Amino acid sequence: MQVVQRPQIGRIGLVGYGEVGKIFGAGLKGKPGVDGVAAWDLKFVAAATRDAETAHAAATGIEAMDSMQALCERSDLVISAVTASNTFSVAEQAARYMRPGAVFLDLNSASPGTKQRAAGQIDSRGAHYVEAGVMTSIPPYGIKVPMLLGGARAAGLADQLRDWGMDAKAVSDQLGVASAIKMCRSIMIKGLEALVIESYSTARQYGVEDHVLPTLAETFPSIDWQKQGAYFFSRVVQHGKRRAEEMREAANTVQEAGFEPFMGRAIADKQQWVADQAAAGVFEGLAKDARWQDYADLLLAARKD
Repeated sequence: MQVVQRPQIGRIGLVGYGEVGKIFGAGLKGKPGVDGVAAWDLKFVAAATRDAETAHAAATGIEAMDSMQALCERSDLVISAVTASNTFSVAEQAARYMRPGAVFLDLNSASPGTKQRAAGQIDSRGAHYVEAGVMTSIPPYGIKVPMLLGGARAAGLADQLRDWGMDAKAVSDQLGVASAIKMCRSIMIKGLEALVIESYSTARQYGVEDHVLPTLAETFPSIDWQKQGAYFFSRVVQHGKRRAEEMREAANTVQEAGFEPFMGRAIADKQQWVADQAAAGVFEGLAKDARWQDYADLLLAARKD
């Protein structure tokens, strides 16, 4: 019978103080046995963001550290919550300072191969790497978002996370399984987002949306296609850059499986295109509860003749 080794965690460190880092920091602070939560982010030292980000951390009771080294040297559990493209580089940097026996929980959306390479860095220093596949958008779940964990120490860490009220399940002691599940799901979900944006915007241009959407409702009656369309547009406009990075990792996952990632690359390109439109100010001033038609109209108006 395999003995589950539960890690001894008193101090938690967050690498990345964006949307996910802020949610996890606030949610984990004060949990039983947690002596403190700290965070490290490049925004803590950049002149343009330093004051606002460190003030937010202080108001939340999170200690803003001045370096990766300072964070890792004081933490029993380091949670990496950065963008997909930074998955390996953050693990590589953190590995230099992780204490032997500490746990590195990688929340980032990356391919099995990327996670395995990251694990090699952490484990070579005597720390323990655990991968996580976060299975849906963290808002509105918060720290209760469903997560699948993988790695030799996944079962023990999952026990501890559940004690803190989190929805964590160990799916394998082999690295890459949890990430493969996440990446295969992402191809479907991010692909649907890309398809909806392309289909709806084109239908809007031709004035046929009142014909197209009812046919979707007839085929898939459980989905509110008006409401779902608005949600997909809003999420991609807000997080398209991050989604595009995730889809590039999904494409890597397909390639690691021995297939050509035609769809993964196309989805990444569409997500990036919407992100570029947002960065250019196309959606500026649009209300949070905007209809999908409002997003589509702004895309149509921004086209170059």
